[in-house]
Amino acid sequence: MRLIPFAAAALLLSAGSAMAQSSEPGVAVGATVGTPGSGLDVQVKIGPIFTLRGSLDRLGHSADKRYDGIDYNADIAFDTLGAFVDMHPLANGLMISGGAYLGSRDVALTATPTGPVDIGGQTYTPGQVGTLNGTVKLADIAPFVGIGWDDTFYRQSRWGFRAIAGVAWSDKPEVALTSTGGSLSNDATFRARLRDESRNITDEAEGYGLFPVIQVGLNYKF
Repeated sequence: MRLIPFAAAALLLSAGSAMAQSSEPGVAVGATVGTPGSGLDVQVKIGPIFTLRGSLDRLGHSADKRYDGIDYNADIAFDTLGAFVDMHPLANGLMISGGAYLGSRDVALTATPTGPVDIGGQTYTPGQVGTLNGTVKLADIAPFVGIGWDDTFYRQSRWGFRAIAGVAWSDKPEVALTSTGGSLSNDATFRARLRDESRNITDEAEGYGLFPVIQVGLNYKF
């Protein structure tokens, strides 16, 4: 029974030591990969619970997309800065994160129809349409919330691991379509149809405004 007080004291001393270590200020840099792309970040610890984090991410990806019955090649180009506050409520690796992504987030669309297509409610031939070019532009600011694990400032090693899952969101994207190389590319009525088509694509591309974030990273603290 005499061992119990000594064990309790040892546990208290151990917990106090861990809390003191976690409350020390620190700086860390890291590399990440995930749905926002590949990136770099910097963390500054400001107490036992809170860490400030800044990031730079780049995402480049190509995919085939079908909008309003027309097949497009979609080139995704996201170049974003991130600013976040990470809260560790238990003073360990468990993390709740909030902040925002800022910067250019565009999707370039290109389509060259090989058969008749419906544009703005009217059917046109490939020769009349030529090549369709468009841009899906997302808002420059996308708030973010997420939850994950980051033990960088809560372990003896200088290396730390982070994994986070969350969502960034923004308003409905803006879409603009143009035509080149077609016999009607400069026709006023056809261009009005392209504006109608742009609105149709905007409705279908609304899902781009809700962006899932899944990311892992390796950090080094100083």
